[in-house]
This record gives sequence, C-alpha cells and structure tokens, in this order.
Amino acid sequence: MEYKDYYKILGVDKKASQQDIKRSYRKMARKYHPDVSKESDAEVRFKEIGEAYEVLKDPEKREAYDQLGSHWKAGQEGFQAPPDWSNDFDFSGGGYTQGNAQDYSSFFEDLFGGSRGAYQQNGAYGFNSKGENIRAKVYIDIEDSINGATRSFSLQIPEVDEQGYRVNKLKTLNVTIPKGIKAGQSIRLAKQGGAGIGGAEKGDLLLEIAFNDHKYYRLDGKDIYLNLPVSPWEAALGAKVEVPTPTGKVGMKIPENSQQGRKMRLKGRGLPAKEAGDFYVVLQIMLPPASDPKAKALYEKMQAELDFEPRKYLF
Repeated sequence: MEYKDYYKILGVDKKASQQDIKRSYRKMARKYHPDVSKESDAEVRFKEIGEAYEVLKDPEKREAYDQLGSHWKAGQEGFQAPPDWSNDFDFSGGGYTQGNAQDYSSFFEDLFGGSRGAYQQNGAYGFNSKGENIRAKVYIDIEDSINGATRSFSLQIPEVDEQGYRVNKLKTLNVTIPKGIKAGQSIRLAKQGGAGIGGAEKGDLLLEIAFNDHKYYRLDGKDIYLNLPVSPWEAALGAKVEVPTPTGKVGMKIPENSQQGRKMRLKGRGLPAKEAGDFYVVLQIMLPPASDPKAKALYEKMQAELDFEPRKYLF
C-alpha cells in the first residue's frame, strides 16, 4: 500500500499544535465539502482530509502514527508497518471514531484496525465535527453583578453560508448576569457558537466578563473601593459621614487624627458570593483653596502657631 502523509494532506507541519491542526482541518473541510465545492476531486479530497484529521486530532493515534516516521520514504509504494508496531497502543473502540468506515483508506485500516462493518455510519459524507467555541468579551456594570440582571449584547458570530464560506452575522442575545460574577469569569451559552460541519451541533459561546469604568467605585476581585473626600477638620477631629455604596447609603464614623489614604472596611458589602467581598473606603483629605481670603488667613495662622513639620521623619 502507499504511505499517506497526513500532515501534508492537512497542510500543516509535523510540529503543529492540536489547535493548528483543527484550524487547518476546518478550513480545508469547508473548501472541499462536496455539497459546496466546485473542485472535480472534492469528494476524494474531503475524505482524505477527514481521514487525516481522524488520526492527527487524537493524541494517541497521532503518537502512534508519528512512530512510523523512520520506516518509510515519501511516496513509497508497498509500504508495510513494522511488525507489532502498535502493541503499546490501545485504541479504545477500534480505529474509527466518526464517519463511515468505508470512507477510510486501506492504509488507515491496516494501521488502526477495526472491522469496516462494525461501526455506525454518521453523516452523509462520513465526517462531522462540532462547531468551534467562540469567545467574546462583554462589559457590564458593577450593579449588574451585585443585583443580577438581564442584558442584551450584539455580537458578530461566525457562520458558514450556503456556499460554504465563513461569514460573520450580527446576533443580539439576551444574557442573564448571575449575582457575584467577577471580572475574567465567563458565561457559557450552549450551541450559540460556530456552526458545525456535516450536520453536527454548534459550538458554545463563552462570554468573558469585564466591568465598565464606574464614576465612583473600582473593583479588585470581589472587593469594591471608594475614594471618599473628607475635609481637614473631619479627618483631624473625627466625624460621622454618609458613604454611598451600590446598595444604598451607609453611616460611617471617621476616627479623629485620620490621615490621607486611611482605609476603612464595610464587611460583606462587596460582590455577592458564598463569602461576600468587602467595601473599602479610602480617605482623601481635600484642602480648601487658599484663594479664599478666610482660608488663606487660617492657613497663615496655623503656619505661625502650630509646631508641625510633615517631613521631619525623612531626616
């Protein structure tokens, strides 16, 4: 029999990653699918492509196939696999995992075994493949994660048209945002991804969550931070103030002698979770402008009467 170079058939290098092999297979399968291709040898090429992918997509079959490399020459006629070459490989369920057994070559059959009549037919031309999973990033508000929400997103989803070409179609999806979802987590929408080949089901759509910039808050994991402006006398003398949070106003006591950047915690008022995040208030001391005559006079009085050297610790 004639040796078949599956890498050459799929147009990939022998060191190609599994993702590169899958990508090349999808591209060539679309090109030579007998339902859409105008090539005279489309059906033959389509079967060859499917057979090559059947081997190279499976790490175990691929490893076994690669071990034959030292026993053939390109284009060699009368190729025979070495005796007992596959003893170390247990191809569970036989060699055929998809497609019509009769669509595989004798080369494949001799290498991976299996009775041609023992496997169930699948697909009009013997090959099908679930559609690819599509990933997209979507942006939500902090309040959507805190309260849960339903949001509409318009996304370009790749599909295969009647001529077999890959096209992007705009889809608008209503998506339920679960409470407590964090940046970087994904929502999976089953069968909303890329179209399958040979009648196989669509892939999934994975929506990675990111957050819109907020006017007041910032997120760190499941914790929420707020920079809270306070006056010098509130920081120095202590005060009771109202703090806005995504779930409403909260009273908070500022301890006397608080310094710029002091961080105070409201436990459990961050993003919801089994162990909820916290809400942190970071004090920002705001000075009245010295352009106001009264403020300027007070600053001059403090300068004259207070023994205060803020940089003393540096020397």
